[in-house]
Amino acid sequence: MKKVNVNKQIVSHLIPVSILLMTIYTVLPYIKPGIPVLSSLDNTTLWWGISFLILAVFFFSRYYFFDKTNEDNMLIVWIYLLWNVVCITRGMFEAELYWDWKGLISNSMALMLPIVMFSATNKIVVQSLFVFYVKYALPLFALFALIIRTDAFGFYLMPVTVMILFFPAFTVRQRFFILLLTVAVIFSDFGARSNILKFGVPFIILAIYYLKEKISVRVIEIARVSLFIAPVLFFVLGVTHVFNVFNMNEYIKGDYVAVGTDNEGNRVEMSATADTRTFIYIEVLESAINNNYWLLGRTPARGNDSNTFGVLAAELTGRNERLANEIGLANVFTWTGVMGVVLYFLIFFRASYLAVNRSKSIYIKMLGIFIAFRWLFSWIEDVNNFTVNYFMLMIILGICFSHSFRKMTNNEIVLWARGIFDVRFIRFQYAMTKKNEYDIDLDMKPIAEENEKIIV
Repeated sequence: MKKVNVNKQIVSHLIPVSILLMTIYTVLPYIKPGIPVLSSLDNTTLWWGISFLILAVFFFSRYYFFDKTNEDNMLIVWIYLLWNVVCITRGMFEAELYWDWKGLISNSMALMLPIVMFSATNKIVVQSLFVFYVKYALPLFALFALIIRTDAFGFYLMPVTVMILFFPAFTVRQRFFILLLTVAVIFSDFGARSNILKFGVPFIILAIYYLKEKISVRVIEIARVSLFIAPVLFFVLGVTHVFNVFNMNEYIKGDYVAVGTDNEGNRVEMSATADTRTFIYIEVLESAINNNYWLLGRTPARGNDSNTFGVLAAELTGRNERLANEIGLANVFTWTGVMGVVLYFLIFFRASYLAVNRSKSIYIKMLGIFIAFRWLFSWIEDVNNFTVNYFMLMIILGICFSHSFRKMTNNEIVLWARGIFDVRFIRFQYAMTKKNEYDIDLDMKPIAEENEKIIV
């Protein structure tokens, strides 16, 4: 029993640290030239070690902090992870070169990241992540803002996109702080369209909160389902050459440009309507059909045939093959096939359904809509790699699956959210939690105490 308690203490200390490590390593590739100390940390082997440690921490944390009332709902996540393990195992037989094995290891880490969802069903665990992020990662942003490219601001501040959805729960000062960070992301680089969407859409979703007395759950459910139907509809229209949503230059007259950052870190003018996705879809689909891996996938050891970017890879591998693309769903399709895509879809659909239709709080319902948006966005970008962006997506999915989150009222959510900035709310929240018999059995004291130490 003593050993179990020690292990629980270790895990409760390591869980919050994971978000700081994820945040820093996400932006290391975007450090400006001439900063050798931090640039040297952008090391593949070191990052693999940290990634494996994070996965191990969350794998073992589910024994201590997983809300077991969610076991039935989480079955689809287990099935998806099991299928990913099968694809990873197949990849060991598909790998032929050093670069195949390197890709297999990196992609396998990302495919196993959904293990985070189990611990994210626990409201105190999620709170501890945000508390640590606010206490340590956000102050460091003042330094990183000087040494990373402006298009990486949004990557570093990605947890803020979740905070935006709890915006009305915060105090005036806390809201101003969140607005300030959002403005920093959006106005620092108009060329970073992905970041603008990820920070802008949550504010649009907030309309649900301010119109909650006029909008029924049925209306919110229609919006949710529409976000799942839209990408499929656009996909069908695209492949049948009726309407290509990516080729807006054909439908919008005039030149629309924005000043952004290119791959070399230079400030340049970029087209706001440029089509950077159609050719990727064509290459991914043609590769799957030509090589007959559309159903089961090519495994995470391999990528899709590419006449565009494959030329660069051919210098190393001798194959015109691109290991990963900017479109998250295209990667799921390439590595795990239609089987993986269906399971991936079911995770998003089930999580958003529970959040919208089985929650007491308007905040969780908004998270359900945000998950539906992220499914739509995975058809455009949302790369599923081992970064803080994908990590936070898993956290949101875990929240939506969580019975303890979904049974919270609006007032209870306010206490939980304000505890991210103020230790007094954590103490009050823990005192209320102890009244619940299940939470007593779960014993949240170690991680609740850790939250207090971080804030103090």
